[in-house]
Amino acid sequence: MTNTTPQQRTYSVIVPLYNKEGEVEQAIRSALAQTLQPLEVVVVDDGSTDCSAAVVEAIGSPLVRLIRQPNGGVCAARNRAIAEAQGTHLALLDADDSWRADHLAEIDRLVAEWPGCGIYSTAFEIVSPTGIVPAACPSERGVVGNFWRESMSRFVVIPSTAVIPRSVIDTLGGFPEGMKMGEDQWLWIKIASHYPICYSPYRGARYSMVATNRSGAIYRPEQTAHSLDELLPLVQSDAEQEYWRREFIAKCAIGKAITLTAKGDTAFGRSVARTYGYTRHYRWGLCRLRLLLLLPRCLRPAAHQAYQWLSWHLAHKGL
Repeated sequence: MTNTTPQQRTYSVIVPLYNKEGEVEQAIRSALAQTLQPLEVVVVDDGSTDCSAAVVEAIGSPLVRLIRQPNGGVCAARNRAIAEAQGTHLALLDADDSWRADHLAEIDRLVAEWPGCGIYSTAFEIVSPTGIVPAACPSERGVVGNFWRESMSRFVVIPSTAVIPRSVIDTLGGFPEGMKMGEDQWLWIKIASHYPICYSPYRGARYSMVATNRSGAIYRPEQTAHSLDELLPLVQSDAEQEYWRREFIAKCAIGKAITLTAKGDTAFGRSVARTYGYTRHYRWGLCRLRLLLLLPRCLRPAAHQAYQWLSWHLAHKGL
């Protein structure tokens, strides 16, 4: 990957949009308010049925480009925005999240200090029903020594903190179209298998748990040729890195299976329990999945919601 000078680096903000009329203006205005101005904000309206597109148009900034397409899912929307973008670096921002004013400036400092990485990311805060809380993120700035091990217990990258060099997407491809859950982790795994990941503990983004029409609350069967399973074959020659890489893939797959099993997808849950039964560091997640599989489908949603509620409140009491 070739290095870029400050004059050569430009940032395209990538915003997938679907029925976020109450949140998208704040997201876009946070991008426009950056101390390091982006080259453009590319918004792809993925077949919204509310007034989301009208809200974007009303902002009236020459930096904002609105593209409409029939509903194809978040991966299709992000990939379309990436294809239309003109910047050297692609800054992802979900339509219900936002950035602090220095987010892109901090990212640009990372790019200048540690060129050649596959993803540049920052820490973030969570907007929860009980207030704004810091997410569990690493504390060290720079190239992450073992991205896989670090990501087992802390957030190194989420969509609204990730900035990806265009050259990385050109080499490895974009998001897995048709995948509706875990699509971001799929791409992080693919990129981190080939490039180092760079991170800053500056909390440059806010992730919303209170937005309307949250994708995690919507279940539609996936129609995709991609899966986390395809990422399992050996990639890294370093034995420790490869060990933790497989552990992280298992964590992502089991987490996805827990959610889908709770929604009734027994076949997927059983398949994941078989494939990723090797995990040593996510045994509790595997046990949760197996327990859900033992329950009748009608009881799974309530059991899953009760666990999520309890774990959230215990975590914020330091337990």
